[in-house]
Amino acid sequence: MGFFRKQLINVIDWNEVDSQEMVYRFPCEGSEIKNGAQLTVRPSQVAIFVNEGIITDVFSEGRYQLTTANLPVMTKLLSWKYDFKSPFKADVYFVNTRQFPNLKWGTANPIMTRDSEFGMVRIRAYGNYSIRVVDAAKFLKEIFGTLPSYSTKNIQDHIKTIVVSSFSDYIAETKMPILDIARMYDEIGKGTAEKVREHLNEIGLTTTSVIVENISLPEEVEKAIDKRSSMAAIGDLNAYAKYQTADSIKDAANNPGGSAGLGVGIGAGVGMGRMMSEAMNTANSAEPKIYVLNVVKKIQLKLSFVLNVDNYFIL
Repeated sequence: MGFFRKQLINVIDWNEVDSQEMVYRFPCEGSEIKNGAQLTVRPSQVAIFVNEGIITDVFSEGRYQLTTANLPVMTKLLSWKYDFKSPFKADVYFVNTRQFPNLKWGTANPIMTRDSEFGMVRIRAYGNYSIRVVDAAKFLKEIFGTLPSYSTKNIQDHIKTIVVSSFSDYIAETKMPILDIARMYDEIGKGTAEKVREHLNEIGLTTTSVIVENISLPEEVEKAIDKRSSMAAIGDLNAYAKYQTADSIKDAANNPGGSAGLGVGIGAGVGMGRMMSEAMNTANSAEPKIYVLNVVKKIQLKLSFVLNVDNYFIL
């Protein structure tokens, strides 16, 4: 009789140890649950009773004394007599319903995407995501089965595939330009998360977030983007060319004996001639001399400033 009593279970609970453990199977092998046993379900836990492979009763957070009153399905299946006086056998699973954050995802191979400016482009991406169980019974039935325990390590590869697939679909559907991707990480993460939830809902899970940490492009595309950024930083190319010419003239003036200085001097002379010719053609016919004189003075001031020479012309 003493041996038999040792096999009766009086208390059923789960003190979570592994932070990544999603499901824990309470050790009931060779034992029976005593009538009136205490069941404790802690916050962020769900307890599930399974009889001969069939999910019977599900308990949320709280403390319970197991009787026919709170085991209605189990009682109906076993048809207990004498007001549930006898012990019974069942498998008890605890499912962790808290959030599991910072799980990693990434593209094992480059993803092909079509861009309006660069054509077909290969991109790589990586980041992290968070999941939690929202339907413990469905998760137990679809994924967990009858294993003694189940952690995020057992399901990470499966969910990572879902995240990468959802990421690819979102990029393709939105037709997001490659040049805009770098400033759209937050939007891409949210859009990907919505698609991931559609898949995870089928197995009793959800994702609380999908974070994109980096999206990388092929080296040749990055170089092309860098060139475009440089051109945008320059702004007015005509004004930039004039600045470069003026800077070259200044360098030549500091080395007047060099051939480069001679070439620049000739170029400057040609430029002055062109300015004089345009001035003569566009001057008011009533006062051509005054107009040309004003133009020459302007040229003198510009050259004096660029070449750092006082009284370059004496007028």
